[in-house]
Amino acid sequence: MFATKRVRLAAMALAAAVLGAGATVAATTADASPAQHNPPPALTKLNLNGFVFDAHYTLGVNTGNTFQQVYTATTAHGTPIAGPNVGVKFPVDAYTAMALPGGEVYIAWQDPTTALLDVFVLDFKNHAVYDYAPGSAKPGSVGSLKVIHWPTHGLPR
Repeated sequence: MFATKRVRLAAMALAAAVLGAGATVAATTADASPAQHNPPPALTKLNLNGFVFDAHYTLGVNTGNTFQQVYTATTAHGTPIAGPNVGVKFPVDAYTAMALPGGEVYIAWQDPTTALLDVFVLDFKNHAVYDYAPGSAKPGSVGSLKVIHWPTHGLPR
């Protein structure tokens, strides 16, 4: 009979400990607001004047091509520097660039009517480029990103 009482007491002590730990976790979780870990969205437009990037594509429609992207304050120009598209001439386009969370940059290239020509996400942390060219049968490409020139003004962090 004493053994049964000891088992019950041990079970009650264990249950109290588990409940106490659960209450501590719940209190800690309740105090940690998502806003503390995930900053609110922001619209931060970027001026890429002076930046030069090489995008070497290993997946998608641009596989095997490397394009050098050169930026001024208002324009972007892509030139094939390696692969099957070398020699193809592309126009200079307007662009809009915005900062994304995690140090990524979203860039939309536009023609004079502001129609989208090309959309990029540059992932500087993982040295990756994601490219979407609207209007083509297979519009996506993915590859590696190499920074050729990073101006002293940098990007906002």
